[in-house]
Amino acid sequence: MADTVLYEVSDALAIVTLNRPDAMNALNVEAKVALRDALRAAAEDPGVRAVLLTAAGDRAFCVGQDLKEHIELLAAGEDGGEGRLSTVSEHYNPIVRAIAGMAKPVVAGVNGVAAGAGFGFALAADHRIVADTAKFTTSFAGVALTADSGVSWTLPRVVGPGRATDLLLFPRSVDAREALELGIADRVVPAAELRAEAEKTARKLAEGPTVAYAALKESVAFGLTHSLEETLEKEDELQGRAGSSEDHRIAVQAFLDKERPKYLGR
Repeated sequence: MADTVLYEVSDALAIVTLNRPDAMNALNVEAKVALRDALRAAAEDPGVRAVLLTAAGDRAFCVGQDLKEHIELLAAGEDGGEGRLSTVSEHYNPIVRAIAGMAKPVVAGVNGVAAGAGFGFALAADHRIVADTAKFTTSFAGVALTADSGVSWTLPRVVGPGRATDLLLFPRSVDAREALELGIADRVVPAAELRAEAEKTARKLAEGPTVAYAALKESVAFGLTHSLEETLEKEDELQGRAGSSEDHRIAVQAFLDKERPKYLGR
């Protein structure tokens, strides 16, 4: 992976770290490609059972597009031509699909400002642990753009359509306390404890029943866009998958033996 994104795997946990702290982890092309490829690698690696997405430094998780590089690419006609932002299809969409669609849980450790696509990536994660100094902003309208990185899908589902539209039309900073109230943050911790707490949570998930987690992610995503009857059928299908897993047998036996289950992730 490029130096702009760090990637490490230990004890079934992949830690993906945006690493441009001096630029507030803004997304230049190199970082976007590296992030996309790191997340795909984590998704495809059978040895990875959970992912922690976080960032270096204490100022920002990710402030979105690197506007300095972006204006240069626009001037040179290298960003899709005719005003089309090719980075959405080439980078942002694959990144969000990798986060939301991978068959394993993703924890976002939000250590600072999350704006634009950075906000979108955090929203795509399954669980968000947020530093008490962090802030969120949509920012798109502030640079005459519409939402991308899945924000128009994820944000209304988290805060409701009315509030999401308000945040998109009138970009402002949402601090950690308000983020917790709105459901954007699942947990807020002191900034100095963010990395340890996020890693602790992600490692707990990495030790859990991976097949069941994958089924839970799929069933929730399915239920958001389908009828109750269709969702019941999907639950039946997914419960068959989880019920035939080795981890389910381990869990049942551990319950009978009054022991803590030691899952294998299969």
